[in-house]
Amino acid sequence: MQLERLHTDRDAAIGLLRRAVELGVDHVDTAQFYGGGFVNSVIRDALTPEDGVVVVSKVGAEPNPGGPVPLRPAQRPEQLRASVDANLAALGLEQVPVVNLRRLDTGPGLRAEGDQDVDLDDQLAVMTALRDEGKIGAIGLSSVTLDVLRRALPAGIACVQNSYSLVSRADEELLRLCVDEGIAWVPFFPLGGAFPGLPKVTDEPAVVAAAQALGRTPAQVGLAWLLHHAPNVLLIPGTADPAHLEDNVAAGSIALDAATMSTLDAVPPRGGDVVLG
Repeated sequence: MQLERLHTDRDAAIGLLRRAVELGVDHVDTAQFYGGGFVNSVIRDALTPEDGVVVVSKVGAEPNPGGPVPLRPAQRPEQLRASVDANLAALGLEQVPVVNLRRLDTGPGLRAEGDQDVDLDDQLAVMTALRDEGKIGAIGLSSVTLDVLRRALPAGIACVQNSYSLVSRADEELLRLCVDEGIAWVPFFPLGGAFPGLPKVTDEPAVVAAAQALGRTPAQVGLAWLLHHAPNVLLIPGTADPAHLEDNVAAGSIALDAATMSTLDAVPPRGGDVVLG
């Protein structure tokens, strides 16, 4: 999503993605509504099949030009299908490897109201049909509750993408269900603080102390904790800066000993949902 910041410098955006591939990144998270299609078009130009990068997109929202919030829900089945088609066209793919259904049930961001409050079964029916047609390879979920995941399991769920960090762990039971079911856990806002009122991992004293002891940044420690916390975590920290990209990737090589993990695990979660719109 941060690639939107490079919309006036397309070459820099392409260069950033190429650098990510060089660093070993093999999973990118996107959406057609990021930058009004700009991000997907950059991915199309920057990545090749030989790079071996899994492109994961999402549906369930669309741009809202001129509105008080830049996005609006797009939850109806026909909107989900149209969004998958738009992703395919923009990415230049015959199949999007994984598409997350952004349900808007929980977490910071939008909420579905009126005709956008769509039953899960109706949405899964169209997502399953799109998978059967070969337009998507696998189905993921985003911004969902524990109950919604349980209901969706028979459809075959590859990943869950919810807001989650060291200081925002309301979805711990949901994470554990994903571990048990072999479902990837992809936390967005992995360092918190994306909206006013959301706590920041980098402000937590225990994180700052661990970073100083390790000679790392608080952000790197926050990302490393996620990787150590559960075996099914895939990280998607966003950036538009090459140096920041390298710092993020380097977090994967940080070893946290048992004492450090115990201290970080003891940090009390805080903060609640922030709803826009």
